Amino acid sequence: MKKFTIALMALLSVAFTTKAQQYVSTEPSNRNVILEEFTGRGCGYCTDGHRIANQIMAANPGRVWAVNIHAGGYAQTSYPNMITADGNTIHGGFSISGYPTGVVNRSTGNGIDRGQWNGQANTQMNQAAECNIAGVARINPDTRVATIIVEVYYTGNSTVDQNYLTVAMLQDSILGSQSDYGNFNPTQWLNGQYVHMHILRDVVSESAWGDPISPTTAGTLITRTYEYQIPENIGSPNGVDVVLDHIFFLAWVAQSQQGNAIRPILTACELEKVTLTDQPIYPMMSDIEQVVAAQCTQDKDFGFVVTNIGTETLTSIKFDAQVGNAIHEFEWTGELQPAENTKVDFSMEVPFGSYTGTLNITEANGVAYEGSKSFEANCEQWAELEEETDVTSLKIFIIQDQFGEQITWDMINSAGEMVASGGPYQHIIGTGTQANVENITDLPVDECYLFRIYDSFGNGICCNYGNGHYYIRDAHGNTIVEGDGEYGFGESKLISIKKKDDGINDDAVAGFKVYPNPANSTIFVDGEGISMVEVYNSLGQMVTAIEGSANTTIDASSFDNGIYVVRVLTDNGAVMTKKVSIAH
Repeated sequence: MKKFTIALMALLSVAFTTKAQQYVSTEPSNRNVILEEFTGRGCGYCTDGHRIANQIMAANPGRVWAVNIHAGGYAQTSYPNMITADGNTIHGGFSISGYPTGVVNRSTGNGIDRGQWNGQANTQMNQAAECNIAGVARINPDTRVATIIVEVYYTGNSTVDQNYLTVAMLQDSILGSQSDYGNFNPTQWLNGQYVHMHILRDVVSESAWGDPISPTTAGTLITRTYEYQIPENIGSPNGVDVVLDHIFFLAWVAQSQQGNAIRPILTACELEKVTLTDQPIYPMMSDIEQVVAAQCTQDKDFGFVVTNIGTETLTSIKFDAQVGNAIHEFEWTGELQPAENTKVDFSMEVPFGSYTGTLNITEANGVAYEGSKSFEANCEQWAELEEETDVTSLKIFIIQDQFGEQITWDMINSAGEMVASGGPYQHIIGTGTQANVENITDLPVDECYLFRIYDSFGNGICCNYGNGHYYIRDAHGNTIVEGDGEYGFGESKLISIKKKDDGINDDAVAGFKVYPNPANSTIFVDGEGISMVEVYNSLGQMVTAIEGSANTTIDASSFDNGIYVVRVLTDNGAVMTKKVSIAH
């Protein structure tokens, strides 16, 4: 059986007025809202409903939850099939004509048009709730069993003696097809697929309409506990995998039977989601991400969340990060109680290019441990400028496609501060391009900048609607950055701006000099006590190594254009490096 409820006295509709609540508030409050949107992948206007529902939730965080129910004539059984028996039951409880259609807290017996959802949600949120609801869903990732505890506390009297408690499982980030007549919801398109969100996957309660609870008088606390076996896959045919990282649980109380439905909904909540196991030591990694920053160096910052899902306090972990052929070792110490999580930051050198790295936890609480997760690492080459003044200027050229309203950009410095931004631009009638020129003045030198350009639809600024592109020029008219516009949702470029040192530079201080920069066919390295000179390309590969002298000459005529690292080794064991651009 897909779900089962613990048969305890606490579950048999018994009120415990003497037992203190753990999760639910006893203070009077207004209604929270469940917006059930009846939708389908074959419905071309349903993406507009998704957009409107998203906006209502964003405007009322923690007060409104959309439940997308794939049912009716536009729901499709091809992959991903998101039709459920419970969804069909709920759909059948209302009079539905046209899609998308929704019911807001089941306050109407018929579905209402998407243009009415926001007003009805506000009406509901301004009404006093007879009860409050809260709880937790504890998930064991090894067994896929969720232990769900829900508390309902009545701050007032319901108009009927028996209400109904529903617990439902929803899932985010299901990729699949979707009809779309007007690009209504562009932010949910990803590489040609639609990202389906807050999809009803199952009702945990014994009935699709919920389980009866009573009494429903002020001061009553009702606690329900469910043990729910989370399926691996839901849907037949062409079912969708149930990904534990993408599910969440909602709970709500509805009043009584009215027609074919149990309605209206009195209030609702999202249950706290906690991942726990029966094992004593179990650190779980998630959200391994590279920090988006203006860093004109190969040293990059990363972070990940570690959650203690074991039964013992987590006090230390040792882990290593492997990118390319290099392995970097790290250690974290602290005090992490079961079900708690913390952010762990680390930095490491990344070769030029894009890589899929591996993060391995090798030890936890001093005991050998095995746990790994992949992550993306990137180190792009940066444009290098030298200026004689303390400030300079840049000129940005955005050659837009037809949909200029989708284009924005910004630039941040090494402190993460935004120093400039632009867009969106005008929509062009008909296909074609249009140039937009932006000037950034008084830009401090001796700084690294990150230029970021975005497209809200995710198809860049070329090619079906005009062959757009972009480029950046320095104060002297030299083009230092170019982009062909095929960047999807966005891309970024690094720019390093340094002040000229009038011949007194780090090379001179270190006792050697590398010149010219940029170079064409020859690189010169001058200095005393040089034993070896090595040159590495942007991928970290050695392209040449020669014995050094006081005046070393490197033949660069066969080098590809780009940035190289000249590594100088001295007789006394010192190592010094210098970046040189090759431009034939």
